[in-house]
Amino acid sequence: MKRLVQLLTLLALLVTPLLLTAHGVTDADQQILSEGGLFAYILVGAKHMVTGYDHLLFLAGVIFYLSSFKDIVRFITVFTIGHSITLIGATYLGIKADEHLIDAVIALSVLYKGFENLDGFKKWFQTESPNLLLMVFVFGLIHGFGLSTRLQSFSLGTEQFLAKIISFNVGVELGQIVALIPIVFLISRWQKYKSYQAFYKAA
Repeated sequence: MKRLVQLLTLLALLVTPLLLTAHGVTDADQQILSEGGLFAYILVGAKHMVTGYDHLLFLAGVIFYLSSFKDIVRFITVFTIGHSITLIGATYLGIKADEHLIDAVIALSVLYKGFENLDGFKKWFQTESPNLLLMVFVFGLIHGFGLSTRLQSFSLGTEQFLAKIISFNVGVELGQIVALIPIVFLISRWQKYKSYQAFYKAA
């Protein structure tokens, strides 16, 4: 148990500074959106995901112990469906929440996955962890709400409103694919080494 607490503390210390710098909304992004067409929303959406350390850390945690490419695609697809629902739906309906609160919940999702990966439920509560596919979907909804709060911080106007939202979402998905390719490659390569096996057994 002491080892688990130490590992979670280390994870929290590593995650916090990354989350504080994630998802910056800049004047440059607003200018790109103002001067460009729908492609500009794709570009900003992709940039937002590639620099979205919270989303990428969560996904890295999800795929860390997955060895089947089919399983990786399945979990990433469920996460994508979840965050697309709230990104598009909340933005279109104008549903807003305090961005700091949403960011805090997203940070908790990263810590939750670390806790689950370390078999925390069994070690601390003597119970099985909740269904992972369901939890990935639920956290996908939350992450999508976070993306929506960022998109709504821009001045979107009323012209082609839905098309802009969808374009931003398309950019997010493209950025996610680009960012995940090296992550999946590195994890899959690491899984072949003894250091990964030692970490796996320690967890």
